[in-house]
Amino acid sequence: MSAPKPSTQVNAAASKGIMRPVNRFLEQWIPSALTFAIVLTLIVAVLAFIFTDAGPTDVVVGWGEGLAGLLEFMTQMCLILLLGHILANTGPVRTLLAWLARVPGNATFAYVFVFVVAALASLITWGLGLVVGALLAREIAVQSRERGIKVHFPLLVAAGYSGFVVWHMGYSGSGPLTAATPDSFLSESLGGQTVPVSETIFAGWNLLAIAGVIIVCGLLFFLVAPKAGAPVYELPASVSSETQSQADNEVVTPADRIDASRILTLIIGLALVVYLVIHFAQGGGLTLDIVNWSFLALILLLVRNPFELIHLTKEAASNVGEILLQFPLYAGILGIMSTTGLIAVFSDAIVSIANPASFGVLALISAGLVNFFVPSGGGQFAVQGPIMLDAANQLGVDPSIAIMAVSYGDQWTNMLQPFWALPVLAIAGLKMRDILGYTVITFLGAGVVMAAALLFVSL
Repeated sequence: MSAPKPSTQVNAAASKGIMRPVNRFLEQWIPSALTFAIVLTLIVAVLAFIFTDAGPTDVVVGWGEGLAGLLEFMTQMCLILLLGHILANTGPVRTLLAWLARVPGNATFAYVFVFVVAALASLITWGLGLVVGALLAREIAVQSRERGIKVHFPLLVAAGYSGFVVWHMGYSGSGPLTAATPDSFLSESLGGQTVPVSETIFAGWNLLAIAGVIIVCGLLFFLVAPKAGAPVYELPASVSSETQSQADNEVVTPADRIDASRILTLIIGLALVVYLVIHFAQGGGLTLDIVNWSFLALILLLVRNPFELIHLTKEAASNVGEILLQFPLYAGILGIMSTTGLIAVFSDAIVSIANPASFGVLALISAGLVNFFVPSGGGQFAVQGPIMLDAANQLGVDPSIAIMAVSYGDQWTNMLQPFWALPVLAIAGLKMRDILGYTVITFLGAGVVMAAALLFVSL
């Protein structure tokens, strides 16, 4: 059962002052991500007519031939979201979340705790982080109510969603992993080379930036926590812990007994673990495929049987539909830019206003703006990655800075862009306006840290 909408009187921080027009604008004027993809396709086509020598036929052919250009990448992105959602809903993970929910002993610590746990889960995989943040916020709200601790539920949910602000710095970061994957769509922009994750995700400056974002934003949640005696919106008494839905399959036939056995999933899971050990032992690197297989191996080891895995997959599958529909459009946009030379036009424009020291921060800001139109991190890299890499090459900037700057910008404005908040809000029973006042604080704090990191590494 979902929680009723918080009143504007109780959820004052999300509705007062400057945030009121922002809330109203986002709810009334931000269309769906699919609409953005269509509109962006038309805009890019018009820009190709204006700024290149391409004619209508050239643009249409470039677009049409580009539509299938990201099919492999699209599958990889869908798997990351699908497997992350499945992993978050396995029995052991749900049990772990219920145990973690008992850790906070007061409301202020609860907000910081939810943010930190959600951030760590997002660093593992973004699909896991989104679900964990929402489920943990709800479970803590339920247990706090039972223990007589008054917690402000919208702030708790905002803290859970805010953990998503570091996802592109971590293990499932689509931009860095694509750059590390041989023969990816970024290969041409990288001169046929790859950029290992040791220079992006696991670079010392990125690890420091991760720590900085978590510390600064955690401190901000501590500071904005309602003081003792202040009015808060608690989870209603009618809402209880969200129980894990179980697969209801009768075991009647020999085939049913096979599907209800743990042996098969355990064997395949262990086989995948052996493969991954061999891969890394032989010097193999981290790629999008390896990340997906590591999550699949963990899921196979955690589920009870094929019945449960099929059930969890069906529940998670609805989350990948928009990716399947949008990515061909992003690929078509990339096709237009590549065939008409529009990439060079854009990169030359960036070069004209940037220098090696300012490039990272400018790339962060531009990526943050593009994220409003292309909320998928993978889709954004398809559209913007080649442009930024080309500009970085002209300025003599290390490609790892360009890759991480786009990654930072993508995750940064997710705190304002409602697209990825929707599954979190659905679990919590809230609306974007209920948490936006708090996620703006995350946006500001994280933005300062990320800009400082890019400026530091560029000097």
